[in-house]
Amino acid sequence: MDMDSASSVVLQALTQATSQDTAVLKPAEEQLRQWETQPGFYSVLLNIFNNHMLDVNVRWLAVLYFKNGIDRYWRRVAPHALSEEEKMSLRAGLITNFNEPVNQIATQIAVLIAKVARLDCPRQWPELIPILLESVKGQDGLQQHRALLTFYHVTKTLASKRLAQDKRLFQDLASGIYSFACSLWSHHTDCFLQQIYARDEAALSHPLSSSLLFQGFLNAVFERLKQFLECCRQVGPDSTCREKLEKTIILYTKVLLDFLEYHPCAFIPLIQRSLEFAVSYVFTPAGEGVTFERFIVQCMNLIKMIVKNDAYKPAKNIDDSKPESLEAHRIKTAFFTHPTLTEIGRRLVSHYFLLTEEELAMWEEDPESFAVEETGGDSWKYSLRPCTEVLFLDIFHNYSQTLTPVLLEMVQNLQGPTSVEDPVQLLMKDAVYNAVGLAAYELFDNVDFDQWFKNQLLGELQVSHHRYKLIRRRVIWLIGQWISVKFKSDLRPLLYEVILSLMQDPDLVVRIETSIFGLLFQLLQQVTECDTKMQVLHVISCVIERVNIQIRPYVGCLVQYLPLLWKQSEEHNMLRCAILTTLIHLVQGLGAESKNLYPFLLPVIQLSTDVSQPPHVYLLEDGLELWLVTLENSPAITPELLRIFQNMSALLELSSENLRTCFQIVNAYIYLSATEFLQNYAEALCRSFCDLLKDITNEGQVQVLKVVEIALKVSPILGAHMFQPLLPAVFRGIVDGERYPVVMSTYLGIMGRVLLQNSSFFSSLLTQMASECNQEMDQLLGSVIEMWVDRMDNITQPERRKLSSLALLSLLPSDNSVIQDKFCGIINICVEALHDVMTEDPDTGTFKDCMLMSHFEEPKLSDDEEPPTEQDKRKKLLALEDPVHSVSLQQFVYEKLKAQQAMMGDQGFGVLMETVDTEIVRQLQEFLQGL
Repeated sequence: MDMDSASSVVLQALTQATSQDTAVLKPAEEQLRQWETQPGFYSVLLNIFNNHMLDVNVRWLAVLYFKNGIDRYWRRVAPHALSEEEKMSLRAGLITNFNEPVNQIATQIAVLIAKVARLDCPRQWPELIPILLESVKGQDGLQQHRALLTFYHVTKTLASKRLAQDKRLFQDLASGIYSFACSLWSHHTDCFLQQIYARDEAALSHPLSSSLLFQGFLNAVFERLKQFLECCRQVGPDSTCREKLEKTIILYTKVLLDFLEYHPCAFIPLIQRSLEFAVSYVFTPAGEGVTFERFIVQCMNLIKMIVKNDAYKPAKNIDDSKPESLEAHRIKTAFFTHPTLTEIGRRLVSHYFLLTEEELAMWEEDPESFAVEETGGDSWKYSLRPCTEVLFLDIFHNYSQTLTPVLLEMVQNLQGPTSVEDPVQLLMKDAVYNAVGLAAYELFDNVDFDQWFKNQLLGELQVSHHRYKLIRRRVIWLIGQWISVKFKSDLRPLLYEVILSLMQDPDLVVRIETSIFGLLFQLLQQVTECDTKMQVLHVISCVIERVNIQIRPYVGCLVQYLPLLWKQSEEHNMLRCAILTTLIHLVQGLGAESKNLYPFLLPVIQLSTDVSQPPHVYLLEDGLELWLVTLENSPAITPELLRIFQNMSALLELSSENLRTCFQIVNAYIYLSATEFLQNYAEALCRSFCDLLKDITNEGQVQVLKVVEIALKVSPILGAHMFQPLLPAVFRGIVDGERYPVVMSTYLGIMGRVLLQNSSFFSSLLTQMASECNQEMDQLLGSVIEMWVDRMDNITQPERRKLSSLALLSLLPSDNSVIQDKFCGIINICVEALHDVMTEDPDTGTFKDCMLMSHFEEPKLSDDEEPPTEQDKRKKLLALEDPVHSVSLQQFVYEKLKAQQAMMGDQGFGVLMETVDTEIVRQLQEFLQGL
């Protein structure tokens, strides 16, 4: 690309690509895409985004195209890779100056320099770090800041490399720049503090942002934090200075948290000081007037990470402990004394567990949002209440002997009813009950919960005063925490009566916390928040799962409502996930009756498993599970159910963690309607399987082969025909002696089905393989039998062992010298299989094949057993026709040996039997006696 002529046309295309008019935008984007592989294109882009006179949007787009080009074409092995000459020119152009005036563009340039550095520094770009350091030392403020910004992104990127050689290079780099970076960090921090004391708000932003680029340096972090916190005491809560200070404090505490997370052993010298600092500000008067919520969260996380860090715990056998673990444990033990732990435990419960005025106001104004906030997910790192509860749990778990008496004393002080006129005591009781619920497992041996429930908690649930809703809601939550820990079953009917009354409670939060089916459904319709609907759906799913088929008389309203809810939740994928989970349990509960849901159910499955639809990112896993249970409970195939399988090819191409479920779905279709399914989709499946087998683990290979095995089991003729392209590889695997036992076992299972149930196909396959291997058919057949006998021990399932015996016996009677030569091995594995499947009748002393099935019976189920699915019934009916379950191995061996004897005559057969070990012959005669 000629630079002079190209600059104007590229600039014009970039300008058009920023247009809001799609008629202008689309052609420009297409033109830029075509230029991506043209030599010189990225040099033109570099000149454009370095030209500060041009439009900001054009320059921004030029940077983005340049950055994307690095990802696609910078590596030497990439298709259309950039030439070394152009890359050398680009590297030089990227670091000629650091004076970009626009912050967003400066950040993007820093990121793209870091991307190049990850690939080229230091070998092809040794001058990068020296130039950055030199620019940082300059007096120009903008240049220094931009160089620091670039230095930060480069350092962060290089530190993320994981190869040992790259790590060594980064260590060498870090040792050369550490002291310089620390001094620069200290200088900018001093400047920032001076400006805070001088109330110079206008000058705050630049030195602060420069300093914070060096978060990773730990010298004097604690002293700096104390200085910042003292500044907080002196400045007003609403000033710009205060806001800057709080951001700085959070970033400095993040330094400690990151260092502790990634380098716990190197952090050991800082444990004592960290604990002193955090506990002082969070649990003593020292923090009054200076702390703020996010800082308290950071301090609590610091304590929590120290308390539960595995690197700081000695091994069970003290002699196996590492010295650093013992040292960390010693420091923690010395710090967490009885008085310290007592104060932390009391203050956590009596101060941080108390509901705030804001939370109580939210309860009154928006109870549904309050209930959602209270159960707010995986947010312990960022929100004070969940963070407080997690810290309490971790400390209580590690120091339960000290903290259990403290908590029990707090419970004892609150025994009896609490006056509704005493809001302070109501809040305290709520907090203490919260602690007892959280620590339920730790308090198992110390609390007689059954007595407490009967003597105290039951009465509190029956106090109907409006102000007592705080305690009603907390008590039902508390029971929910303890019910799986320590709660007698004979108390449950009493509890259920109370729950039913609470489901009619005038307060929505109490009803949500209580969460029986009709009442639950009413609640689901009443609430409006997505999170609350998800919570109620979760409880409904649990109820359906627990009662199973007994749910059928009660689901009519829910079945009618779910389509409407699905439509309303189009923009809320997590709510749709909850609906999918509910549908999974609903289909399992309804069984074959779930076919009545197909007009709603099948489009839901179609959407959830279509990888061309954006929602699949959220819905796929649950959608696949719903697809599977729908097939398992389907009484018969329908055209719509068959049509959904069109989604499967793309799913198999993903090769994701859902691949096992995909194979289960394929198997379910085969069990449901093998003929229709295989005729429609076997060809496409074969192509997908062939692609998968090129690059798949042994476990994945087994999953593919099991599909073929099931197809042969359900329909031996059609299955062999449809999956014919895969069978030569199975044949070769047997002949070559596949090393992985589970794969070999599956190979033999497949070939056993073909040989036993489709012998003509086996003959044509043997002919094909003999031609490909340039061998005689008999020679190849001998190799197969020999390997089969040799690797019989790879087969662990009794069904497959019996199948192999039946398959090899099906070769008899034969006058083929190769088969007669392998006769001894065939008889050996038959006797082994007879030992596997034959059981002795204690009354008659005769043997019978324990795998034989003569008829299908509906199993008698206990209350705890789930009824069989439609697929379970299909498998049982299929087993009645399967030779493994319909042919007596004992009778089959006898008939084949008699036929061989008739073919060869007594003398010839006697000579053949002499090739078998005498002990094996004795065991065989014992099994065959009476026939």
